Amino acid sequence: MNQETISAPECATPDFSTFGLDAAILRAIVDQGYTTPTPIQQQAIPIALAGRDLMGAAQTGTGKTAGFALPILQLLSPLQSSSVSPARHPVRALILTPTRELADQVAENVATYGKHTQLRSAVVYGGIDIRPQIEALRAGVEIVIATPGRLLDHIQQKSISLAQVQILVLDEADRMLDMGFLPDLQRIVNLIPAQRQTMLFSATFSDEIKKLGKTFLRDPATIEVARRNSTNENVTQIVYSVPEHDKHPTLVKVLSDRGLKQVIVFVNKKLGASRLAKLLERDGIACAAIHGDRSQAERTKALEDFKAGVIEVLVATDVAARGLDISALPAVINYDIPYNAEDYVHRIGRTGRAGATGDAISLCAPEEERSLADIEKLIKVTFKRETIKVVSTRPERERRPDAAETGAPRESRVGGSREGSPRDSGSRDSGSRDSARGGAREPGSRPSAHVHSHVSHGSSGHGIRHGRSAPIDEFFLKPYEPSPAAQEAARAAESAQPAAGGNSNKRRPNVGALLGGYKR
Repeated sequence: MNQETISAPECATPDFSTFGLDAAILRAIVDQGYTTPTPIQQQAIPIALAGRDLMGAAQTGTGKTAGFALPILQLLSPLQSSSVSPARHPVRALILTPTRELADQVAENVATYGKHTQLRSAVVYGGIDIRPQIEALRAGVEIVIATPGRLLDHIQQKSISLAQVQILVLDEADRMLDMGFLPDLQRIVNLIPAQRQTMLFSATFSDEIKKLGKTFLRDPATIEVARRNSTNENVTQIVYSVPEHDKHPTLVKVLSDRGLKQVIVFVNKKLGASRLAKLLERDGIACAAIHGDRSQAERTKALEDFKAGVIEVLVATDVAARGLDISALPAVINYDIPYNAEDYVHRIGRTGRAGATGDAISLCAPEEERSLADIEKLIKVTFKRETIKVVSTRPERERRPDAAETGAPRESRVGGSREGSPRDSGSRDSGSRDSARGGAREPGSRPSAHVHSHVSHGSSGHGIRHGRSAPIDEFFLKPYEPSPAAQEAARAAESAQPAAGGNSNKRRPNVGALLGGYKR
């Protein structure tokens, strides 16, 4: 495969009219207030209009979507029809995306740029009812934006035909590979005519992407408008060295000190996203979580509320790192350092879009230093680790990891919660008994052998260990003394023992004899 690498031109294209786009498309561009194409658009649009395959790489937020959406609309304009017959509106262009959010974003842009044409478009993805999608497809559409899994569902139900597809676009192809969509992509491509135009767009170019290009593309032109795997110069990147257990209070302090009212906080795990959102809600911060386990309706509502300013913080996994286009987003925060270094590029690409400035703040725990080093190696930047002082506001039950680090026995809550240290498992009330003897232990010291002996032989096991600052009622420290009523009952029981003993002298079967152990 012979690749032609095209670099950015020195002079910018004056406006979109130089591309020879249809008047209806230019009208839609003017309606959006766009005047000057971005570098990726300047290079990609002429190549795509010429019908060539291409691989385009540019930083997130630089207009890759318009780089393939405008050529698709222009190339299909001669085939548009006003007929209501579905047969006059076959699927001629297919755009595949890795996530639902990105599919929705691309579909919105295609509909916006093509609103003055008679070309139809539809978006299909999982997580919602498939029946409305089937109705839209059967009514006839020229452009389909889809996620691979749901598209295969429609192919199986015969609600879509790809036999007349002329243009195939793989958007954020590297993410599709990361999510394991390669077998699905192969099945879909096998259903598309071999004589087609294929375009591959991504924010990053990896070796895997180049291998994918060799498989699906023919003699593509390669466009890289920025250094490979680089980040936006408009984004200020800040790294705070923070212990894992102090990340929550640090996040709250950063939000407060910077006055951030619209920020995306990225975490690595779905469960972590839900937990962090609940903690922030307890702190009085309007927030919502978005991840793969949430229904599409919940995810859509969270995004709409975030864009409308109803919520201030959107806690998200990397499922939301691709395709979210939120204007003037001031900052993103990496609560967790991403496992995949390339995900860092996509995360911080949510801010500093379209020439605006933004901040990318990362909270790095000591155990995440290796992942951060991988990011530095990828983007060829060395971060300065900064520190920030916080006062932990976590409940006592969330402090248990601290005791494990210092070696101090963890204090149980009233009610007999489980102890955290193995050496304390047999001496639940040892701390209170030591305090009663005037010999309170220092933090981290082991209970004495005397205390262990006393507890194991004389303790009932129901003692409650209090915190060192909690007052101790002397009543509970006195030895047990039976009341007069209890003493009277004990004497009555002793006097009744002979009678009971007579009954106990009755001959009983010898168990050993039943087992053949004795001879009579």
